[in-house]
Amino acid sequence: MGEFDNTVAVITGAARGQGRSHAVALAEQGADIIAVDICADLEAIPYALGTKADLEETIRLVEAAGRKAVPVVADVRDLAQLEAGVQGALDAIGDVDIVIANAGVVAIGDTDAHSEPVFNSIVDTNLKGVWHTLLATVPSIIRKGRGGSIVMISSSQGLTGRGGDGSSAMFAYAASKHGVVGLMRSAANAYAPHKIRVNSIHPAGVMTPMILNDFVVNRMLENPNPAVSQMLLPDVPLVEPQDVTEAVLWLAGPRSRYITGAAIPVDAGHVVM
Repeated sequence: MGEFDNTVAVITGAARGQGRSHAVALAEQGADIIAVDICADLEAIPYALGTKADLEETIRLVEAAGRKAVPVVADVRDLAQLEAGVQGALDAIGDVDIVIANAGVVAIGDTDAHSEPVFNSIVDTNLKGVWHTLLATVPSIIRKGRGGSIVMISSSQGLTGRGGDGSSAMFAYAASKHGVVGLMRSAANAYAPHKIRVNSIHPAGVMTPMILNDFVVNRMLENPNPAVSQMLLPDVPLVEPQDVTEAVLWLAGPRSRYITGAAIPVDAGHVVM
């Protein structure tokens, strides 16, 4: 018996990185998975995003864990596209219990201070995309009638301004991730009558392609910004996706049944420095 037997989870940004880690771990504990990803690059974001092949690999891993998996290729910035994709998955797999709003982008190392396309791409994905995810999934949780859990993946930059370098990218990233906290707290109040808990997780830098790509690595070598990755605990490397997943599993399940409206750092002390 798994902790999430007979549940359905929606994960955005599920093609790779944290999203894949969350999807597979939930499946291993019994959840069926609706895996959402844009599977395309964004013109203003200077690194490659997940692909359809990446999303297919996530689906393969979920099915290898013995659970159902439905892929949804959709852009969280586009509400109509997201709602249509999620509804098709609901028709195939059933109503939702758990939502992991994980899709996000950043452009660390982009030093342009006046790029509206960069700013808009980051805010529209990281903040507006989370709101769209709520709109596309919460009616299903309410219809199912047994409550649920929503976990929003923010960032340590959603709790601190450290790491700001004056660029459009970092202004947008910090603003969007702070905005997720406000959205989370408002949603926790709005959905409490339906027994839906809403929380956010705030990792420091995570070892995923969003950070470990040629553009970011080269720019960080050229213009080091220690505050972006500095940790309070000595000799702690970048956070592993599994570290964030452990927090996701706790917040998604009954072990955290009294936790709602909480912003949980997974950052080795970054936000308290």
